[in-house]
Amino acid sequence: MTRFIFVTGGVVSSLGKGIAAASLGAILEARGLSIAMVKLDPYINVDPGTMSPFQHGEVFVTDDGAETDLDLGHYERFVKCGTSSKSNYTTGRIYASVIRKERRGDYLGATVQVIPHITDEIIRNIKDGAGDADIAMIEIGGTVGDIESLPFLEAIRQIRVELGNSNTLFIHLTLVPFISSAGEIKTKPTQHSVKELRSIGIQPDILLCRSDRDIPSVERKKIALFTNVEQRAVITARDASSIYKIPNLLRDEGLDEIVCEKFGLDLPKADLKPWSDVVYALENPKRAVEIAMVGKYVDLTESYKSLSEALIHAGIHTETKVNIKYIDSEQIQSDGVSCLSNVDGILIPGGFGERGIEGKIIAAQFARENQKPFFGICLGMQAAVIEFSRNVLKYSEAHSTEFSRDTPHPVIALITEWMTPEGNLEIRSEDSDVGGTMRLGGQPCKLAVGSLVAEAYGRDSIVERHRHRYEFNNTYMMELEEAGLHITGRSKDGNLVEIVEVEDHPWFVGCQFHPEFTSTPKEGHPLFSAFLQAMVGCQSRQ
Repeated sequence: MTRFIFVTGGVVSSLGKGIAAASLGAILEARGLSIAMVKLDPYINVDPGTMSPFQHGEVFVTDDGAETDLDLGHYERFVKCGTSSKSNYTTGRIYASVIRKERRGDYLGATVQVIPHITDEIIRNIKDGAGDADIAMIEIGGTVGDIESLPFLEAIRQIRVELGNSNTLFIHLTLVPFISSAGEIKTKPTQHSVKELRSIGIQPDILLCRSDRDIPSVERKKIALFTNVEQRAVITARDASSIYKIPNLLRDEGLDEIVCEKFGLDLPKADLKPWSDVVYALENPKRAVEIAMVGKYVDLTESYKSLSEALIHAGIHTETKVNIKYIDSEQIQSDGVSCLSNVDGILIPGGFGERGIEGKIIAAQFARENQKPFFGICLGMQAAVIEFSRNVLKYSEAHSTEFSRDTPHPVIALITEWMTPEGNLEIRSEDSDVGGTMRLGGQPCKLAVGSLVAEAYGRDSIVERHRHRYEFNNTYMMELEEAGLHITGRSKDGNLVEIVEVEDHPWFVGCQFHPEFTSTPKEGHPLFSAFLQAMVGCQSRQ
């Protein structure tokens, strides 16, 4: 029978519920349990796919093509279980399902209400996401006290009543601030947060108290007294210099022991040496590189969370310290390329919309002409194709139809149909809905023998995740290849260009997919490692 751990947050947002849940999942997995991870988000969007990165941060894409919360990226980086469309449910998705059922007549005769119909739907989806795992970690987004999250909290309260204390556990992550002017740690915000939680019928079993310092036993005892939680279950969640230290820190605080005891589980101790090895490699690099990440959402670096983590992972596996220089592509448009002169490599990430595209194109040109290792991902690859078409083929008005419908040389164009991995034909047009209509999820790709990417992967066939509408226009394939832009990756049916490389260059690769979504700290990712190795190689030759 699956046991459920519910993780809630209080006082303020962004305390790290996702990291905490993923880290506990990693510890319990190391003790021999199978783990499922589920995130419940209170917003009314059906998924975060149409939300601005400035509002929500990165959209993480699962292998089955779901556009999900960025916390699912943390889940996959920490736990082996993988995630899917069953791992992220929003208020909008829950209500949409209930309304469809009402229209079909599933509730015929009933007045459809938040309780029981919405909460029943939430409970059904939680159990569906849990599957047959030993432990299901369920993170509830938002902050206790928000009106939006009340149906989710009511649903997990009902699950506790249904399954009992021996099969459910509540963990509340809260903030214990240090007030420098008073020189004191303050417990009152935590007391009030738990009071709010208890007012809706949920008594936390464990408190994770986020703090920038150790919380003395006197304060922990006070928190325990006012929240009705055992003192040993009031756990310090101290700030860490790396998120990959968290599993060891929580294990040292005894969190997993308390969980196993409350569930009546007798399990071997967790072997967290792989996490210790990750941290050691991270803190003991032998060299350093600086990478310019030229994007349009750089004011909120959470927009590129998986990318920055993938670069860190590559650094771990190549013994390299990675310094990321975030550059707004509009800055390059207005001020030129001087900001790129001293970096070791240039990475252009994905994105949507015309703003900043010319800066990305200029950055791709600078990398190609100055022999800077270059990695273009999704829109970054498209920017490289546009640049090459303009400056090598001399098609000065070459563009993507996403930004210029009337361009005489649409080297990037809207994909109208493609075959899914299941063999189904997907058809789109410019009039299609925006949400959930892109080429999404894991897609097979064939690599050209002898290419940089085939050398990096060590095989000729891969599967990587996509999130885009526009593709390389095959009409220009022969011209571009003859001019030196080689097609080194194609879709399984050969109809879609997945990877391009520039000849006579240290390392210039553009891929239509998002390799950052499958990078992990323990395994890294071959393309990011090869990118870093190319930069190190260029350094040694200077």
